[in-house]
Amino acid sequence: MVEPAVIGTRNVITAAAEANVRRVVFTSSIGAVYMDPNRDPEKVVDETCWSDPDFCKNTKNWYCYGKMVAEQAAWDEAKEKGVDLVAINPVLVLGPLLQKTVNASVLHILKYLTGSAKTYANSVQAYVHVKDVALAHILLFETPSASGRYLCAESVLHRGEVVEILAKFFPEYPIPTKCSDETKPRVKPYKFSNQKLKDLGLEFTPVKQCLYETVKSLQEKGHLPIPSQKDETIRIQS
Repeated sequence: MVEPAVIGTRNVITAAAEANVRRVVFTSSIGAVYMDPNRDPEKVVDETCWSDPDFCKNTKNWYCYGKMVAEQAAWDEAKEKGVDLVAINPVLVLGPLLQKTVNASVLHILKYLTGSAKTYANSVQAYVHVKDVALAHILLFETPSASGRYLCAESVLHRGEVVEILAKFFPEYPIPTKCSDETKPRVKPYKFSNQKLKDLGLEFTPVKQCLYETVKSLQEKGHLPIPSQKDETIRIQS
């Protein structure tokens, strides 16, 4: 996971330099930003934050480690080659699917609707709409003053909040109501800033709408049974 990410990143930056590309918008991840056990929980997560490489390696979190070293490689290579680079760091991306298959991000929601997940975890997750991520890429490419990293996130929710929203919109599905770890205090969502993208004019889609559109897309793609007309009327009225 790590080697292809780093080598692939360097190859793309090198190719961009050779082709005199005006600007490269690099898609990184929140995984390169917030994996740091020593960060003060009251500290706002923003573009200045980086994941702790030793922590990622020790916990075998190769996804976050790979994203972090790949982004660092992009910055190093861009500086060396003279490429105008801007990075975007999206959180977990939801919303309508382009493809028929379910990706890892949407599976995170689907499992709560099919009955495969009997409980929800005592953890938090940040979410953003796929259309907002796409628009953010365009804004970063077309805005000359854009520079550095941009955190792309709309909300941070506890898993309990996620299932509550899903249950309100889609009560016909077997959505879990119990936490898998009720012995510990409920994990608090971390604070974050998406102000840099807002300053460019991006208006984020509310997370409730994001979750709703995700489920509707799963229905349309055949991954979930479509509710009866009666169920649909109840949902609209609520």
